[in-house]
Amino acid sequence: MTYISKIWRFFATAFCFSVFGLSGLLMAIFWLPLYRLKHRDEQTRNRACRYAVHKSFKFFIWLMYWVGVVKVTTNNIEKLANLKGKIVIANHPSLVDVVVLISLIPDANCVVKESLWKNIFTKGVLINTGYLNNADPENLIEDCRNSLDQGSNLIIFPEGTRTTPGKALSFQRGAANLALRSKANFQRTLIKVSPPGLTKGWPWYRIPARQIHLDLTVLEEFDVHPYLQHNISLSVRKLTRDLQEIFSDELAHFDPKL
Repeated sequence: MTYISKIWRFFATAFCFSVFGLSGLLMAIFWLPLYRLKHRDEQTRNRACRYAVHKSFKFFIWLMYWVGVVKVTTNNIEKLANLKGKIVIANHPSLVDVVVLISLIPDANCVVKESLWKNIFTKGVLINTGYLNNADPENLIEDCRNSLDQGSNLIIFPEGTRTTPGKALSFQRGAANLALRSKANFQRTLIKVSPPGLTKGWPWYRIPARQIHLDLTVLEEFDVHPYLQHNISLSVRKLTRDLQEIFSDELAHFDPKL
């Protein structure tokens, strides 16, 4: 039965990611452009498009569960209901982390790597939603601050890439730098994936022995204002180090419903 299950989940995974890519292309061609006719104001249009992506990602999470690829469980998600102008940070164990977070946050912005802006299946969605491009680091901080000032919530993974299974967390300074310069607090989320799947160095076609279970817990808001009392460079390093230690400790004691 395990072998048959793996064969099924192989084709189901391929089907899900095909649907994901094709849906992005169709949304960019037929759905999102309608918001350009409805909303002349760019900020309002981008927010409407992000809400559409939020809804489509909800469907995608349901689809992955329905075909047996990934099961998602959540804890304390009511804390995300009225989130406004916060930086949502999380550890990054799997390929679908950002999809899950966007499916839970109606107005979520995010920083997207340059390669996805050149991808035919994602480029149109990125243009219409106003998601941020990491290709221009000089203006990225200002773009992020503007998004936060407009009330959007910004999803950032402090690691900068997916965690390598079995290795300790290693946070980059970008999230702390943005938080201190924009004076925006962190909304922390903790993600656990078991068994390992869709992780770094683990291609989508490498199917685990059982269905992947992603458990997401929304933690308490993290106040960054105490760090504003010191030199910005020192504060960024200290905040990054403290966040890394806190997340590492919480992951070590995390007891998800896996």
